[in-house]
Amino acid sequence: MERLRDVFGNPSGVHGVSRMAKNALEEAREGAAALLGAARPSEIVFTGGGTEADNLAVAGAALAGGGRGHVVVSAVEHKAVLESAAFVERLGAPVTRVAVDHLGLVDPDDVAAATTGDTAVVSVMLANNETGAIQPLADIAGALRTANPSTLLHTDAVQAFISEQVDVAGLGVDLLSLAAHKFGGPKGVGLLYVRDGVRLEPVVHGGSQEMGRRAGTGNPMGVVAMVAAMEATVADRQAFRDRVGAARDGFEHRLAADVPGLAVNGPADRRLVQHSHLRFPGHTSETLLIRFDQAGLAAAAGSACQSGAVEVSHVLAAMGMGATEAAEAIRFSFGWTTVPEDVELAAKIVLGVVEDLA
Repeated sequence: MERLRDVFGNPSGVHGVSRMAKNALEEAREGAAALLGAARPSEIVFTGGGTEADNLAVAGAALAGGGRGHVVVSAVEHKAVLESAAFVERLGAPVTRVAVDHLGLVDPDDVAAATTGDTAVVSVMLANNETGAIQPLADIAGALRTANPSTLLHTDAVQAFISEQVDVAGLGVDLLSLAAHKFGGPKGVGLLYVRDGVRLEPVVHGGSQEMGRRAGTGNPMGVVAMVAAMEATVADRQAFRDRVGAARDGFEHRLAADVPGLAVNGPADRRLVQHSHLRFPGHTSETLLIRFDQAGLAAAAGSACQSGAVEVSHVLAAMGMGATEAAEAIRFSFGWTTVPEDVELAAKIVLGVVEDLA
């Protein structure tokens, strides 16, 4: 709230008002670097959100130095990564999309085998935004170091940060994306960790802000709020995991007892605690979601970015689900505001709707 009052200047200016904004921005950069285990604050690039960070990582690495480097992505990446890869592909860069198994997990050896001497960047998300499946990222980093040590590894950690430890050195990544709104910060602000020495072609052109890697007037208030949310998230992470994980598990157990054939999509033992991606055999997600909404329960089919779409989720398709099965899948999300009474009410609504439609 103090920053809302006193950090209104352009951090690129030279007068006192601008210096206040610049100082706030750089203090936040130091904080973000420390929280992610970065070696130095200059490795943090502030962006307009996770989508921009993904674009800068994938397209920026592929196009660095005027080249058209090979890009490797998993088939279940967020559309921000997949569409960035498709963009550079249209410009002439080769792109390889690595398949996943029926649980939505990618094999580290498959990722390494997909690389060549011309591979500029590999992008595999830390955790999936639909199913919550957690990828074996450290193993992927190890496989890449053996197969092609010069290849950059990017991870979209947007969905994972609130509940998973995110340390860039421990993960072995060169590039990492975050979005503030996924852990209680404001919408429209994010960051990209860029390991020192990594070259990226800017995807937003203009001024020389962010050390020449991202043009545009800095957003001190948004950045300060994001880093404050990061600090609160890290401090509360284990309590969040315990509390929300118990809520999610209780919800699923309650439904499984009364919904015939209810299935968890993805790895039951390797997924984010705040995700419950379920299949309701014999019921279309479209019908269920309408009835849930009428009863005051918010859920989604696919990711939130695709909630207006009716096509089959590319994530479920990559996991081998047919159109009929995929159309029976719904994602429920749990958060820091979830309390036991919410879980009980949500389960009651779901069971009531399913019973009415039986």
